[in-house]
This record gives sequence, C-alpha cells and structure tokens, in this order.
Amino acid sequence: MNVELALKAMPGVRAAEISHKEGTAKVSIGDGEKLQIAVIGSGGAAFAAALRAADEGAAVTMIEAGTLGGTCVNVGCVPSKIMIRGAHIAHLMAEHPFPGIGRQAPVVNRRALVVQQQARVEELRHAKYESILESRAESIRLLRGVARFDDARTLAVTLPDGGTETVRADRILIATGASPAIPDVAGLKGTPYWTSTEALVAEDLPEHLIVYGGSVVALELAQAFLRLGSDVTLVARSTLLSKEDPAIGAELARVLEGEGMRVLTHTILRKVSYQGGRFRVETGSEQLVGDRLLIATGRLANTAGLNLQVAGVRTNDAGAIVANDHMQTTAEGVYAAGDCTNSPEYVYVAAAGGTRAAINMTGGDARLDLSVLPAVMFTDPQVATVGLSEAQAQKQGLETESRTLPLENVPRALANFDTQGFIKLVAERRSGRLIGAQILAAEAGEIIQTAALAMRAGITVTDLGGQLFPYLTMVEGIKLCAQTFTKDVKQLSCCAG
Repeated sequence: MNVELALKAMPGVRAAEISHKEGTAKVSIGDGEKLQIAVIGSGGAAFAAALRAADEGAAVTMIEAGTLGGTCVNVGCVPSKIMIRGAHIAHLMAEHPFPGIGRQAPVVNRRALVVQQQARVEELRHAKYESILESRAESIRLLRGVARFDDARTLAVTLPDGGTETVRADRILIATGASPAIPDVAGLKGTPYWTSTEALVAEDLPEHLIVYGGSVVALELAQAFLRLGSDVTLVARSTLLSKEDPAIGAELARVLEGEGMRVLTHTILRKVSYQGGRFRVETGSEQLVGDRLLIATGRLANTAGLNLQVAGVRTNDAGAIVANDHMQTTAEGVYAAGDCTNSPEYVYVAAAGGTRAAINMTGGDARLDLSVLPAVMFTDPQVATVGLSEAQAQKQGLETESRTLPLENVPRALANFDTQGFIKLVAERRSGRLIGAQILAAEAGEIIQTAALAMRAGITVTDLGGQLFPYLTMVEGIKLCAQTFTKDVKQLSCCAG
C-alpha cells in the first residue's frame, strides 16, 4: 500500500505531510501539529524508540512506573557483568595456570564490590538515560506513573500521588520488559528467596547458595558466587542450557563441577521451607539445606496490568505480546518491542525493535530481521551461538555437515594454558554455506560475531577457512574449525594458511 494513503487511513493522522529520509517517512500533522507517540517503559526498546521518533519529528510521552532505564542497566546486563568480572579476578588469584606466579586465596569484601558495582550502574543510568532525557526535553516528555489502556489510542496513567492523567496518542509503543518468573513450588511463597535482582546487590556472601535454574541467569550467577567464596548447588529441571547443542551443557557442567559446584540435572524442587535462617529444599530424592535460595527459572513479560484486551492487543500463552517483524501488534497503531514481546530477550534485540517500531510509527517501513542472531552467556568459559544447531537445522529439513574443534587445537588457547571448550561449525551439506556456530571458550563472546558476519555474507566454510586471521588470537579458531571440513589441522604448522 502507498505510505501516504496508508497514513491517511490511520486514526489520528490528518492531512499527513510526508518527507522521505533514510528510508523512513517523516510525519507531521496538518496545521503544524506533531504526531503524538506514547511509549510505555524506559528501557532499551523504549529509549531507542523515543529517540528515533523524536528525530522523525514526533512528540513523545514516555511513561515509566519504576526506575528509569529498564532491566539492562539497572538489574541485568551491567551489574551482572561487573559481578562476574570481579569473581573472575578472584578465581584467577587462586587458580591461574602459571606456577611461576604465586597463587593465593582472595580476600573478598562483598559490600565493597556492590558499592563499586552500583556506582557504575548509577553513572551509566545518568549518562545514557537521565541526561539524554534532560537534553531532549522539548521532544520527549517523561511521565512518572503506571499506564493502562482505556482503548487503542488512550492510556490512563496512575500518578505517584494517586491521581490520574489521560494520555491520548496517535501511536503507542509497549516496551514494559519482563520480570523473573517464579515457579509454583510448595512453600516457596513467603520465604525470603532471591531473584537475580536481590542476588546482584546482596552485600553478604551466602555460606551455601542453592540455585534453581539451568539457563543463562542461573549459570552466570551460580559461578560468580562460587568464585567469590560460596558453596553452590545448582538444581536444573532439565540439562544445562537445554535449548542449545547438548555438548555445550554437558561440557559446561563438567567445568562447573571441576570448580567445586554441585550440579543436579533433571531435578525439580518439590517443596521449600525456611526456618532459623536456613532453606530446606525437597527434591524428591534428597533434602538440600542452604542459607540462600536463588530462583532463576526464566522471565515473564510485564503485561498483566496493562488492560491489553480493551485495546485488542493479543498475547501468547505466557503473556508475551504477539508482534510481527514490523513490531506491530494485533491492534492497529499499537506497537510493542523488547522483552514484553515474543522476541528473544536480548537488550540489543530490544533496542533494534524499538528503533524499527519508531520508524514504522512515523510512516516508514522497517522490519526486524533475526535470521542471524548472535547470543552470548558470560560464564567462564563463555557460551556463544549464532544460527542453527545441527538438531535445529535437521528439524527444518536441512542436510548438514559439522565439525567440532577442541580448543587444544587453537594456538592462542595453548599459549593461555586454557583449553577448556570447543568451537563447532554447522554447514549446509549441499552448498557448504555456514548456517550455525556454537562456541564454548573463554572469549566466545568476542569470537561469535565473526561467524555471524560470515553467515550474513553467505560464505562457505571453505571460503571461511581460506581467510586471513591474525595469529595468535582466539578468533583464529573459527578459521581452523572451518579448515577441518577439508583437512586435518593437527598436521598443519602453527599459522598455516
């Protein structure tokens, strides 16, 4: 449909004047009025959308019920990576692989670590969120309160003082994020269990931490607390990282157990009690006792209080908003992006979705392409993936060929005396085109983008193996793994081309 005709047909757009810029259509309303856009939330998706919409000439009202900045900067990516880095340093002090340098048990002051961590969180929140809003006050208005739909163009916002403000908009973006999911375990409710939010700012190290979960948040925090000095028991309902290539979870379990963690897979918490500062957890086969219990069994979209049904916005069975690749919901003029939707829960996906939503809300035509989506988990070794695993490819009817390169074949890993992990590449058998990569390595997060760009370019593993990679680097492992499709890399010299 012609963009101008489409906009004229949309409610709230009168005599739209359209000028094209960088593939988008900048919109203003007749008689000098600006397009009115409301954004519910203030995290990665919300900010990206608000900034782009304002750049396109819209007047934006951003509605935030809690702390400005959303999950990533406040209670997610930033504080967790700071904690993980500190724990890594503590681990190296005691366990580094160089006998010529004295090892020593670290003295950990958890309170001091949290103070440093939260100072950086506050610094980034101010630099990347608060100060930006202050500088864009003419085009982006921040409204504090809790929003709910009255209809697809109207929001009722409950203000902190108990009053209500009505916000009417030509377009609305929902970017309310997600919160920790709490499983239905007998006795759990009412106990002082942790979610990741509480764990990240806890100033005392548990003597024995029980972690319930087997995916990213559970594994990252379990290893961090272990390395800072806690005894840790990890309880996973399935295997570790059950959605990934099975080799990743199996090898990571071996690594964690080697560091002293107890890992229980295919185990369910059946009952929890708390008394005298101790948690008692029943699994059916045994009772676990610890002074802290961390629940990290996934996240649920923050959509329950939005009154979405009156706006005609559909959610899936888990409560996540169903949005298409243009970030449009089932209600005309209502868009959604980020962790409250059915998109993968990564902040860079949220930000990309927010930008595309803003382009489309202001008359453009942008889609979110997730066909090549790199992902990283910051355990040590790190886990990084992109594209399809062998099992996923086969489910799609693709015939595959794969190779796995243990890190003992990567010269940089040998030089580091750290050969835990592997690099696995998956190719389409007929064409040789790279369609997936799974990496377990100390610097997997720095390696995976090379595989992602190779996939985006559509190159074959043969071409990839013939590229020039710098030596000694971990990313050279991508080249070496690609070469194993046609040769035995053990028979090559160190930097053979």
